[in-house]
Amino acid sequence: MASRADPTRVVDEVVAACRQVLGRADQFVPLHEPCFRGREWEYVKDCLDTGWVSSVGAYVDRFETDLAEATGCAHAVATSTGTAALHIGLLLVGVTRDDEVLVPALSFVATANAVAYAGAIPHFLDCDEVTLGVDPDALERHLAETAELRADGCYNRRTGRRIGALVAVHMYGHPCRIEALATLATRYRLPLVEDAAESLGSWFRGRHTGRWGRVAALSFNGNKTLTTGGGGAVLTEDAALAARAKHLTTTAKVPHRWAYRHDAVGYNYRLPNLNAALGCAQLEQLPAFLDSKRRLAARYIEAFADLAGVRFVVEPPECRSNYWLCSLLLDDDLAGARDRLLETTNDGGIMTRPAWDLLSELPMYADTPRAALPVSARVARGLVNLPSSPGLCLQ
Repeated sequence: MASRADPTRVVDEVVAACRQVLGRADQFVPLHEPCFRGREWEYVKDCLDTGWVSSVGAYVDRFETDLAEATGCAHAVATSTGTAALHIGLLLVGVTRDDEVLVPALSFVATANAVAYAGAIPHFLDCDEVTLGVDPDALERHLAETAELRADGCYNRRTGRRIGALVAVHMYGHPCRIEALATLATRYRLPLVEDAAESLGSWFRGRHTGRWGRVAALSFNGNKTLTTGGGGAVLTEDAALAARAKHLTTTAKVPHRWAYRHDAVGYNYRLPNLNAALGCAQLEQLPAFLDSKRRLAARYIEAFADLAGVRFVVEPPECRSNYWLCSLLLDDDLAGARDRLLETTNDGGIMTRPAWDLLSELPMYADTPRAALPVSARVARGLVNLPSSPGLCLQ
């Protein structure tokens, strides 16, 4: 994108537009804070009163059932974090040590870290400028240049390593071009894993995110659309994978009345009942949270409609986004004004944040494989996240 807008004027106009939308001149406005207006106190107190506070309890089962119903997915397995859910998801689809896993360079560090936890190696991909997720067209070109199909799977002909999976991230709650990615994954015999950590309540062509891959990971961290304090979940349509997920996340303990027998390397990843109780109360309010966030996005869209040099990131075609984080993208020649905008808004009590540093630029992933990343680099230079809390427009 190119612009002739004056950087100082753009910064002033963006700040004024934010003030118009937020209407809190004398109050600090966080980027994304949780909203507790339902039965949270009641459910958490019930855990304390009954003594069921750890990883066994009725609220864990209820949360999984309610989550499956909310997403339309057959199975949900609650975990201690979204990163844990993604780690387990990679193991479920067969990622093993020294595999490469295709992941976007533009994502939170947990996406690459989960790959590393599995002993595998991230292989970074470029993003689409509309969805901010993996660009399937760029991926198709990259796979044509680097991938080789053998009898036992897809390999990187440059490194000789097996490519164990493709991870598709729904950035800031906007569904990526997941159907096209699923088609590519099938063609190259790659298990598709969805990092839907940010996209609870987002839909593509009438199907909730997380239902296109073999497994998906959700996050319920304190800054997500709804929170369990800390937590996540594995989604899958496959009953056998769901059972395996539950087994691995409970230290792979074989059921027995008293014996402690474990038949695999498992993980202490189960969500505690206390957190699940909070999640049950939050899920009851999910429709109201989503409605509030979409009203807030509509206000931002109107406020920024006539501002030269900036583009508000709207939901992609055929999608219904949860607008987890509302985002602005500065034109290319204004990217240098990004830090000035961040400084001005944060100094003025409006918490804004840039995109994450590209994962390909982090020191621990500096020598990993990657495609050309021109769009990711451009987005990372010019993106600014705006206050997006569900309570800002809750009726």
